[in-house]
Amino acid sequence: MRRKKIIFTVFLWHVILLIIASGAAADKLKVVVTNSAYASIAEYVGGDKITVSYIVRGNQDPHIVRPKPSLAVDLAKADLFVATGLDLEMWAPSLVDMSNNPDIRSGQKGFVSASAGMDILEQPVTISRAEGDVHIYGNPHIHTSPLNGKTIAENIYTGLKKIDPANSDYYLSNLNRFIQEIDHRTFGVELTKMIGGETLSALARRGKLIDFLKKKQYKNRPLVDFLGGWMKKALPLYGKKVVTYHKNWGYFAGLFGVNVVDYMEPKPGIPPTPGHIASVIETMRNQNIKVMLAANYFDVGKVQQVAKRVGAIPVIVALAPGGEKNMNSFFDQFDIWIDRLVKAFEKAGSDG
Repeated sequence: MRRKKIIFTVFLWHVILLIIASGAAADKLKVVVTNSAYASIAEYVGGDKITVSYIVRGNQDPHIVRPKPSLAVDLAKADLFVATGLDLEMWAPSLVDMSNNPDIRSGQKGFVSASAGMDILEQPVTISRAEGDVHIYGNPHIHTSPLNGKTIAENIYTGLKKIDPANSDYYLSNLNRFIQEIDHRTFGVELTKMIGGETLSALARRGKLIDFLKKKQYKNRPLVDFLGGWMKKALPLYGKKVVTYHKNWGYFAGLFGVNVVDYMEPKPGIPPTPGHIASVIETMRNQNIKVMLAANYFDVGKVQQVAKRVGAIPVIVALAPGGEKNMNSFFDQFDIWIDRLVKAFEKAGSDG
């Protein structure tokens, strides 16, 4: 009898805890984002006031998503929907239509354009289907620069503030912490304190940071000696040549000074042809390019084949958190990308 009473008591407490947990979850805002990089940023800004789900995994092509009813059901319950806001997620409007949730349509208070206010690279001069799967507003892979992460976070904060003004101070505090962490991780704590994240970011976005730091001095030392974070780790990449599969890496390459010479795709979204691959191989041999970079949702085997033919090292990585082991956050992706590329160039140099 005593044992039955204990079991019943444990069961009762389990039920009570489940009810409390479900009630707490119900009180939180539901945020749905298009990709896992935005999810990581939203979780940081929203903290314990929100729950976040994402549609595109870190090892999945963000251009291609089948509008499944289950995704529409998720969006139907969303208080906030975060998308890139360019023409990367052409599938998103169909999902929003299926969800029958008017508050998360573009232009409504429950919609956030992650790219709002951002300088967009590679805006095409000519728009033609003959140019392949051209993004008419420019390169939409904005999450590949940590500095763009600050803008994405600011846009998410603005969205949360609109739908939950009572907690705007909480979201703002988290946003400021996120921005500070990005600055510290990108430039190092010491240099950020000396010059300020805003100034460093402005110089970096214009591609002038490294030259500025080399020319300016502090206490008879060049400022570049005080550089830390990802920018310091990536110094061995500055000016190095790579071939990539797709135009995923424009923002990353621009920030860290990597020179993307050619692409496996003849045109964006067009699968590699034998003729184009032959051209890429010739370019790599002529320019002694020893490193290739590709997201892991592309044809990995083809990248490896080309790399083997020219004696290059293929660096194949997830494009966003959750797409490979140990890439669990927006910060992790830069640790992994930079570490793998630096090691690849070190190996390429030692092999040469």
